[in-house]
Amino acid sequence: MTTNQPQILRPASYVYGQWHTAKDGQTLYDAIYGRPVAIISSEGVDFAQALAYGREQGAALRKLTFHTRARMLRSLGTYLLERKEDYYALNLLTGATRRDGWVDIEGGIGTLFSYSSMARRELPDERFLPDGKVEVLGKGGTFVGRHILVPRDGVAVQINAYNFPVWGMLEKFAPAFIAGMPSLVKPAPQTAYLTERVVRDIIASGLIPEGALQLVTGDPGDLLSHVEEQDMVAFTGSAATAQKLRVHPNIVARNVPFMTEADSLNASVLGLSVRPEDPEFTLFIKEVAREITGKAGQKCTAIRRPLVPRDRVDAVVEALRKELAKVTLGDPARDDVRMGALVSVEQRERVRGTLEQLQRDAEIVIGGGESELLGGDREKGAFLDPTVLLCRDPLNARGPHELEAFGPVATLMPYDTLDDAVQLAKMGRGSLAASVITHDRAEATELVLGMASTHGRLLVLNRDNAGESTGHGSPLPQLKHGGPGRAGGGEELAGIAGVKHHMNKVAVQADPTTLMAVTREYVPGAEVQEDVIHPFRKSFDEIQPGDSLLTHRRTVTEADIVNFAGLTGDHFYAHVDEIGAKEGIFGKRVAHGYFLISAAAGQFVSAAPGPVLANYGLESLRFIEPVGIGDTIRTRLTCKRKIRKELRPGETRPTGVVEWRSEITNQHGQLVATYDILTLVERARDGFDPPAEPQPQGQGAEA
Repeated sequence: MTTNQPQILRPASYVYGQWHTAKDGQTLYDAIYGRPVAIISSEGVDFAQALAYGREQGAALRKLTFHTRARMLRSLGTYLLERKEDYYALNLLTGATRRDGWVDIEGGIGTLFSYSSMARRELPDERFLPDGKVEVLGKGGTFVGRHILVPRDGVAVQINAYNFPVWGMLEKFAPAFIAGMPSLVKPAPQTAYLTERVVRDIIASGLIPEGALQLVTGDPGDLLSHVEEQDMVAFTGSAATAQKLRVHPNIVARNVPFMTEADSLNASVLGLSVRPEDPEFTLFIKEVAREITGKAGQKCTAIRRPLVPRDRVDAVVEALRKELAKVTLGDPARDDVRMGALVSVEQRERVRGTLEQLQRDAEIVIGGGESELLGGDREKGAFLDPTVLLCRDPLNARGPHELEAFGPVATLMPYDTLDDAVQLAKMGRGSLAASVITHDRAEATELVLGMASTHGRLLVLNRDNAGESTGHGSPLPQLKHGGPGRAGGGEELAGIAGVKHHMNKVAVQADPTTLMAVTREYVPGAEVQEDVIHPFRKSFDEIQPGDSLLTHRRTVTEADIVNFAGLTGDHFYAHVDEIGAKEGIFGKRVAHGYFLISAAAGQFVSAAPGPVLANYGLESLRFIEPVGIGDTIRTRLTCKRKIRKELRPGETRPTGVVEWRSEITNQHGQLVATYDILTLVERARDGFDPPAEPQPQGQGAEA
């Protein structure tokens, strides 16, 4: 523990390629002892110039491929992790414990790794993203269309809340960066010094293009007056502030996309079937206690309304009292402190004011006083003890469903039926997250489907998944973070959907060959390239979309069908029963569908060793026309697209995946079956691969 006066920081803004520090500004105080910790200001920042600079510099970012941007994010994540202890030190000044800081700091950096991985796994190594299937728009197949996604030409303006100064920035920055859109970050003033420290390291790293990230500390001034049609605005904070910003005259006039992630009155439902002796009861108590005390309750996803069966209210109150009694309050720099302070004295007073209003409909059953403080200052610091209220008639109350005490406060609500629980959950008018704690699958299903329309994320927690569950209040990069109604109607993260949100979707209509040239993916009906070199004899670098092979013909015989049935054990009547087959839908015996695939492989495979190393998979298989005894088949194999694979630890042979379109036709030219084949193909080592391991030298080794 330390009580020494910390150095007063002067967080700067980083705009139009330079750091900008104002002489005077707003003084910020640490949340534990109330000492001056930082002075921030955006005085002198030209917001119009900053946005124009981002749009201009963004051209370089847009020219990079998804994979290149993803590799940059991965390197940046590694760079920031090496400096995390600097961030943890500043984190303590915000009133948060190290455990709270782990969610913010390492959780935020982890988002960079997650988006890097998802982009390299799910997106092509291109600057654009083909979206959906090719639509045939003309009877003759010469007029087709497809959607593609391209980066917007503007800047992603990101206005963040104070409670997660690192994660709140990086969870918006990561998908925008992958999409090719530069970010201008405006953190909340209370914790802007921590955001600035991370941004300072990002800029110093030199790992991302100039202009890809700008930072404005202090007041946002007339920033929103200068956004344009290609820009976007993403806001995290209170629903009231979101409503004001959403109708900013310039945003409305220019139809600028505005995304909100607002605080919400999230619920957690203890199932009717759960008894105090069940594991789920203990899970519920621990989850509610953790959400009340984590970040001192300053989480947009925190549990504000625990819903419990009426006959278990007393048991829940007693168990929660015991659990919260373990929580020590004080200076988060101390190892024996489990909960720190709110971010500021002003925030503490706002929470106290809301608590007074909540008591019109509810009574305090836990807390409400001042426990022993382990370090810190009760008056100058922003401490508030965990507090639990009980609203005995929640269906007829208003306050607990409308007022959010953004701190260590929750209001218990009893319910009698599952329908009542669903109704109570919906009375929050839209929430980011809710949880259902039960081991009864029917009960879970009824609650989930009942609550789904007004929530962005639903967690079902029980004894089976508790060991791996990330908890009620933890958004994940792979899943949606947002919610309808009061929660803002926005959608952040959600895996690649978060990337697509920053891109413009355009429908491209053309002939198949032109569309293939634009999208760099084979389009059925497009001109193909055939030469004397078998496609399987070409390396990953040599093969191109549209390269094709039309095989020799093969007539299917009765022996083929009988032998395949004997080999596989598939004696389905349509293949081997003459009488049954005549009475079936085909009117005759037909070849097995999987025989056709096997026969096609025999037609197009090149048997000798070569660049093709393995069959990687088969997708989108459809059987279209039956093939009977005496029918003749042939196969066209066409390169559809290529996907570069990165070398994994221990791998020495660079490879890529080639997706082939396989079309089997009969003697009448009718399509019999179609599917995509994935092959693992050797490629040349490139600049993105790690250096090759040196070959051993000495006796018995080749030089």
